[in-house]
Amino acid sequence: MDPIETLDRHVREILEWHFNPETGTPFWLDWAKAQGWDPRERITSFADMNIFPHFEDDWLRFEQPERWIPETYIGRPYTVFETGGTTGMPKQRLGWDDYKHDYEAFGDTLDDDEFPRGGNWLMIGPTGPRRLRLSIEHLANYRGGSCFFVDLDPRWVKKLIAKQDFDQAKAYMEHVVDQAEMILQHRKILALFTTPRLLESLSERLSIADAGIKGVFCGGTEMNPQTVRFLIEEVLEGAVAFKPVYGNTLMGLAHSKPLTPADDFSITYYAPQPRAVVRIVNPDATDQLVGRDQWGRVELTTMTKELFMPRFLERDEAIRRGSAEGYPWDGIGEVRPFGASDKKIVEGVY
Repeated sequence: MDPIETLDRHVREILEWHFNPETGTPFWLDWAKAQGWDPRERITSFADMNIFPHFEDDWLRFEQPERWIPETYIGRPYTVFETGGTTGMPKQRLGWDDYKHDYEAFGDTLDDDEFPRGGNWLMIGPTGPRRLRLSIEHLANYRGGSCFFVDLDPRWVKKLIAKQDFDQAKAYMEHVVDQAEMILQHRKILALFTTPRLLESLSERLSIADAGIKGVFCGGTEMNPQTVRFLIEEVLEGAVAFKPVYGNTLMGLAHSKPLTPADDFSITYYAPQPRAVVRIVNPDATDQLVGRDQWGRVELTTMTKELFMPRFLERDEAIRRGSAEGYPWDGIGEVRPFGASDKKIVEGVY
């Protein structure tokens, strides 16, 4: 089926789910009543989604959890996932099966030589209330392996850096890397998930290739071409597969197309349509897309039975890219924090 038709059909199915009193979500049912219109009647395609206002992140901070439970999920215990590194009251997403679906779909795209089936994984990154911890373990299990973990608290690192307590931040990073090095020395690990900065720090202790790692699944907000080239050629010595992804608690997982010489180490990600759609919009007129190969702000729409989140403006900016083989929709390139070209952004371990 044409990808636009598939997306439009999915839009109608999700709206019917969340705005139908028999299946719907209390928050959205009350929202529609207050607005005086039924999205199921006015929105028939993704092109109509601009009728919705931008989703407000405070809704996920201050609405009580039961407001986000679809009628048909009542009585099922849920998992609470929090967003990454910001301090204060975090945004929270309730979860049941979405993370499993997202990471199984991603797992099906991995090369068996680069991420061997049955091989064990090591995750070096934030666990705690974040979706990532369960997701990486499920990915490892789905591909027949188990997962070891080294935890870190990105909120604490951000606080240290904001206070310019760089010695303590460095000591905490060393503490995390110490644990990862120990695991790699004493356990057989074939695949690794971590952030670019932690990957670089780990490579200063040991050869990741010599440690037996076949593939690295790497997530982090900013991986510009210079960083990507350094990671592939220097950190991984050209001997370990490098699989960058762009993902978060609210979207799921955007895959990257394989890098080619023509890309010059510039990554392009593709959202997992139709479950999530990313648009690159004009920051000053967010109803409008920017042109191809232009910078703009990342706008995310998530559409699953567990979460409907229209037109959320992420704290990221990116280049709007064209389609690629297997991804017949827009891609996003060189993701970085919104406003990074104008001001210093504190990213901590990311």
